[in-house]
Amino acid sequence: MSKHSTGAAQLPEYVHDLKQSDVRALNQALHDLDPAAPVTHWKVLNAAGDHALAVGIDANANVEIMGHVGYYCAGMNKHATVTIHGNAATGLAENIMSGVVRLKGSASQSAAATGRGGLVVIEGNAAARCGISMKGVDIVVQGSVGHMSGFMAQRGRLVVCGDAGHALGDSLYEAQIYVRGKVEDLGADCIEKEMREEHVKELQALLDKAGIAADAREFRRYGSARKLYNFNIDHADAY
Repeated sequence: MSKHSTGAAQLPEYVHDLKQSDVRALNQALHDLDPAAPVTHWKVLNAAGDHALAVGIDANANVEIMGHVGYYCAGMNKHATVTIHGNAATGLAENIMSGVVRLKGSASQSAAATGRGGLVVIEGNAAARCGISMKGVDIVVQGSVGHMSGFMAQRGRLVVCGDAGHALGDSLYEAQIYVRGKVEDLGADCIEKEMREEHVKELQALLDKAGIAADAREFRRYGSARKLYNFNIDHADAY
């Protein structure tokens, strides 16, 4: 790892070359950061599908990863801003707590699964099960999402600027889903809901925050019909 100045009035930038050092050393350096310290800037070079990059950060770091990443990149993120200049394999930003994870490419399955807070922006497409069991995270996908996205989503918002695959929002709880394109079909207990003015304003603010140029009025809103909260024999075929 090397240290470079980013200017007289700026904090230093730490450069970690994965051809010269390994993922364990990178993650240990990020884990050693003081959560109370000012923001530090990191650039990770030569990522080539490495797994578990920049996981478990609990500090005000700004991390740029140059290249494609493997499984669970930026998992359990807290406070940090992580930007990936490439595509990501399974489990991007899994269990994110806070901060921002931005993917410049497309994500494989289970992106932002179980996320509890923060913002995940995917500028390409996301595969199956995007946002499953989300518990407060905001997810904005500029492209489309695959089947079973939003499965058992409890809290938070999933925004899809493209299309959504089969069984969107299956067994949904209180999370909100917004889709601009076509929806293949809805999962159990997921229904289309009225897009009122407060939802338009809320969604537009989120799109602007994510840096995605889109008109909130072009989206439709989906949520839970609340028929599966408690077992009811009349709805047994929906479980």
